[in-house]
Amino acid sequence: MKIKHILLHFVFSLAMLMLPCTILAKDVVVEPSYAWTISEPLGLRYTSTIDTLQYNYYQQAIPSMISKAYATTGNLGAEGQNQIFFERPEISNFFFEDALSAWIPSIKTQKYYNTRIPMTILSYNTGGTSENTQDRLSAVFSGNVNKAIEAGAAMDYIYSKGTYEGQATSDFTWRIFGSYTGDRYELQAFFNSYNFLNKENGGITDDRYITDPAAVQGGTTTVNNKTIPTNLTNAHSRIYGTELYLNHRYKVGYYENHRDSVTDTIISRTYIPVTSFIWTMNYKSNRHLFLNDGNSDTIYFKNTYFSLDGTNDETSYWRLTNTFGISMLEGFNKYAKFGLAAYVTHEFRKYTQYTDTVDAIATDNGLPTPLPQFTLPHSYTENVIWVGGQLTKQRGSLITYNATAQFGLVGSVAGDIDVSGDISTKFRLKSDSVKITGYGYFKNKSVPYFINNYVSNHFIWQNDFGKERRIRLGGMLDFPLTRTKANVGVENIQNFIYFDNSGLPAQDGGNIQIFSATIDQNFKFGIFNWNNSITYQTSSNETVLPLPKFSIYSNMFLQFTIARVLHVQFGVDCNYYTRYYAPAYNPATMTFHTQHEVMCGNFAFMNAYANMKLKKTRFFVMMSHVNESFMGGSFAIPHYPLNGMKFQMGLSVDFAH
Repeated sequence: MKIKHILLHFVFSLAMLMLPCTILAKDVVVEPSYAWTISEPLGLRYTSTIDTLQYNYYQQAIPSMISKAYATTGNLGAEGQNQIFFERPEISNFFFEDALSAWIPSIKTQKYYNTRIPMTILSYNTGGTSENTQDRLSAVFSGNVNKAIEAGAAMDYIYSKGTYEGQATSDFTWRIFGSYTGDRYELQAFFNSYNFLNKENGGITDDRYITDPAAVQGGTTTVNNKTIPTNLTNAHSRIYGTELYLNHRYKVGYYENHRDSVTDTIISRTYIPVTSFIWTMNYKSNRHLFLNDGNSDTIYFKNTYFSLDGTNDETSYWRLTNTFGISMLEGFNKYAKFGLAAYVTHEFRKYTQYTDTVDAIATDNGLPTPLPQFTLPHSYTENVIWVGGQLTKQRGSLITYNATAQFGLVGSVAGDIDVSGDISTKFRLKSDSVKITGYGYFKNKSVPYFINNYVSNHFIWQNDFGKERRIRLGGMLDFPLTRTKANVGVENIQNFIYFDNSGLPAQDGGNIQIFSATIDQNFKFGIFNWNNSITYQTSSNETVLPLPKFSIYSNMFLQFTIARVLHVQFGVDCNYYTRYYAPAYNPATMTFHTQHEVMCGNFAFMNAYANMKLKKTRFFVMMSHVNESFMGGSFAIPHYPLNGMKFQMGLSVDFAH
């Protein structure tokens, strides 16, 4: 670990040495750089941003700022679950890594760049003391060989000791990516690798160390957080995996000649694609480990099936997906107002877990712990096939839309339906335009294999859950003139899958309705800014799907420029949500499950910050959770306190070459 810290400080020192050169360098006149992301399954491109924005740059150092209501175990790079339901991802085929989805790169978050000149963005932030230090180092490089070929690489390393004992994280991701954009052929590709090693403490043994320290310390109110007893003392979770993605597109079309009006000679040619043939290949491999010694193993967990000397669970999964499609492209002539595509997808999956459930060797008070009366295979494979279609219109100022329908034919997905889409329009209102978007989906999907079949030292289950059915409808409004955005939606879920109070997967056979409304309203008076976002959401069945009714984020700041070059954002922000039965966390399966004993919420998490940008350099200083000193600590989930007040600072440099 010392070597990694030496590397961190070396890179940070290098950035500081190069900073004056970056500031003093003359601006180079080049074509604007741009970035894009892609969507599944056919690799459609969507405009994105290059990560050089000043606004709220400091928030990347605060784990609870993933959303307005984020159920987190507390540390940067640690497990969490979004409590804004419309922002929460569905349970994946490898549910162990769902709790780390905010930190793991994916197809949705992968960006591609066209930078004209090489781009390197190096960022580092740090904070805390030697006992609870928190460091994050990230870098992105991208360069173009020519107008068509781009290649890049990126890494992100989080090392944080955590505020409490047994809470440290060491998370490292790296990736390489590239693209080729030619007249006939296009390629978008990446390779991701990630390795997350997190300590698991099972939460503190007595919440009064945070809420009423005098009661458990004989009248002493000062608490050394590192000495607070925790449920687990030597437990670790590890998630590591790789992902290879290749999206090929070959376009068939014709060249359109552009002639000089005087000489009638050809001065340029434009390739007009009519039809494209698409092949997307995606390979993903995952592995989960949970290790714990025998001292606290059998005390903390209700059941122990295989070993009383400690736990060494290992679960793995990999899949290979191939999608073949054909697309009639939008805009190849004046009558082609939309794009139309059809595709077929084949996926091979393999699941491997602890062992066959044959014999129980663990004992409880001298008696064998009973095993369930079923046998699960050590490994399992399946082949699944979908067919689908896509209708899109990405061009045009009046209306754009995107609709995708996918139907399962073979394997466990037979009978699955996944239809989603959105449509947007704009119209003028006074001196500005208003954008309105409608969206929705209908899903009738089978349950992931590991939700139905799982075996480990502390948890074994075999289920036969039916397909989960969801329908969501909603709309969004964006009115820049008044700085107003609104998002209102409703969803109905039948056969909802969740983890119950015992930490086991369960299925609710009824219908659950979720209503959600979010209003973003920003105000600006000269250099004074006040940005606000409030979400109201309600669940018709709070026993299986509890949600905070109101979640609020408010940011009050001054924004001004010094000497025409130093841009300053100086202020205080606050995150708040109402009390509810927040989910509990299970370290053995890395899942969040229901509980009805402890309510969390009704606290403010405030940060005082100065966030600045000088040409191509961003930097901040911040006191996070500044109100802890006079309002006390708080919990996002039961028995896992949020990080206390901490001084932090960070630097990000966009090096010009």
